[in-house]
Amino acid sequence: MTTALRVPEELSARVPAEQRGQGLDRDAVRLLVSRGTEVSHHGFAELPGLLRAGDLLIVNTSPTLAAAVDGRIGHARVVVHFSTRGDDGRWAVEVRDPDGRGTTRARAGGPAGTEVRLPGDVRLVLEEPLTERSPRLWWGRASEPGGKVPEPGGPGPEADVLGLLGRHGRPIRYSYTERDQPLSAYQTVFALPSADGAGSAEMPSAARPFTARLVAALVSRGVQFAPVTLHTGVASAEAHEPPYPERFAVPETSARLINAAGAGDGRVVAVGTTAVRAVESATGADGVVRATQGWTDLVVTPERGVRVVDGLLTGLHEPEASHLLMLEAVAGRAAIDRGYDAALRGRYLWHEFGDVHLILPEEDPHTEHCSSNCW
Repeated sequence: MTTALRVPEELSARVPAEQRGQGLDRDAVRLLVSRGTEVSHHGFAELPGLLRAGDLLIVNTSPTLAAAVDGRIGHARVVVHFSTRGDDGRWAVEVRDPDGRGTTRARAGGPAGTEVRLPGDVRLVLEEPLTERSPRLWWGRASEPGGKVPEPGGPGPEADVLGLLGRHGRPIRYSYTERDQPLSAYQTVFALPSADGAGSAEMPSAARPFTARLVAALVSRGVQFAPVTLHTGVASAEAHEPPYPERFAVPETSARLINAAGAGDGRVVAVGTTAVRAVESATGADGVVRATQGWTDLVVTPERGVRVVDGLLTGLHEPEASHLLMLEAVAGRAAIDRGYDAALRGRYLWHEFGDVHLILPEEDPHTEHCSSNCW
């Protein structure tokens, strides 16, 4: 992505689509379509007409958590973003400063031993950075009410933290948004409760414009859906760091659907970068998807490439975001540069409440032609 690309502040989507006018629904966003370096402009409700029978959409079923909680370090007010729950009961967290406008700004992480007091007499003790390369996220261990700190490796504080989020948490919100939104605004139509209560710190936002009506229209057209799960952690809003290890699962039924689509004439289209990360983590060097669950540290780059994904439906990402490397892996640098130039000229809206970008394989010119709104 060219470093000259800058997204004007006024192109940030500040509220959900359905709040921008009377009678609007979630699908009232624009859809930029890239086929190679050919670009066309649509409304998201036109998606069924852009896909065909036999195509397969991979969707992330992770629900969004109310992952932001107010706290104090000494007398200082802070906001804790709960990112990822570890196998040992600890949580990867980011501690941020309130900015006085209802959102937050970055602060230095740590040091080890820092105690954050949270609502309900819960204490969070920061133990060590998540990785050596960045002090932004720290592993922290939550105490039980009354001051008892669970032993490392022993029964974890999962229920306490999830209960804390349910009682006192709110969705993570960044400064480009206009106001707080209910948690329901951050749930996609594909979100399913996890058996253990786990979920995503931030919404798998590429799927947000889907409505039940639109899903029914896609099914009627012969488009299939393959559910996967990847619980997203807290994004690096300022530094645009690569993603950290995240929990994922690709069930057997979905693996079979994806393999069958790949073996036939259907296109495998991932809904969101999280769906790409999940399915590519379950795909062997032979291109076969196998039922898999656990942790993935996969970062999809143009050098690594993709093994099973033919296309991608995704939001518009900042020029510095590591997600753009994944987009280049799917479509190539020229196609992404062309698409983003068109998005800027067309004044598309960015971020989780914004417009979306459908990246499809380049069509054979003898079988399909560009419509009149191509650039």
